[in-house]
Amino acid sequence: MTKLIFRGTGDSMGVPRVYCDCEVCAEARATNENRRLRSSLQIEDQDAGTIWIDCGPDFSKQLESADLRSVDTLLITHAHFDHIGGLVEWADACRWTKQKGKAFAPSEVIGEILDRFPWLSNHIDFQSFDQPIMLGKWRASSWRVNHGKNGYAYAFRFEHAEKSCNWVYCSDSIGLTVEMQQPLADLDLLVLGTSFYHEPFAYETRSVYDVLEAIELVKLWEPKRTILTHMSHDIDLRRGYDLPEQMEFARTGMSITI
Repeated sequence: MTKLIFRGTGDSMGVPRVYCDCEVCAEARATNENRRLRSSLQIEDQDAGTIWIDCGPDFSKQLESADLRSVDTLLITHAHFDHIGGLVEWADACRWTKQKGKAFAPSEVIGEILDRFPWLSNHIDFQSFDQPIMLGKWRASSWRVNHGKNGYAYAFRFEHAEKSCNWVYCSDSIGLTVEMQQPLADLDLLVLGTSFYHEPFAYETRSVYDVLEAIELVKLWEPKRTILTHMSHDIDLRRGYDLPEQMEFARTGMSITI
């Protein structure tokens, strides 16, 4: 059995935004329904232990919420601060506990991380995720995706070795080519990043799909279930959005079993 727990469902600034007094940010401060830390996913697997996707600046808060002091394996999608900002803190924790962290990321992502924080390798063992790896009975693979004006990121596909079950985590993408869309076929679950319901800004200035675009894309990809994450303060979880059947917004702490 494998459990997925959404520890972070927010975009790069999270919700509430420190500068903002909009209705969603105000609600997030008051009652927390829309409070969203930076995007991350906890995977609990009976064979692989605790796997964590991305290590943003809210990593320590997320571990506290999970009642954890460490993780067994970290997967990193790309080297933007909202996805790696917690690595310095994790490395320091590894130093004090005399443990060596284990992190998998594509080679170019590792290079970017260590260019900025070269000392992290003293306490974290960074291993290449250019080729598929086994995490318990899950065969995990990565592929490069367009991240719009923000360059590139990676998405991860998980295929079970014994059961017919496939799922993908793709938090930061837009404008995927036909080739980039191929691993999104035949999915039991798609976790997809959508920052806005309808993003009004010029396409060339954007970096993540919006909800309306996601609705059209899942018609092509036909996953059995879609969960939307990486949400900005444009998304109000108290509203009734007209989402297709089998599509929903992730909520902080939401847990599903696959």
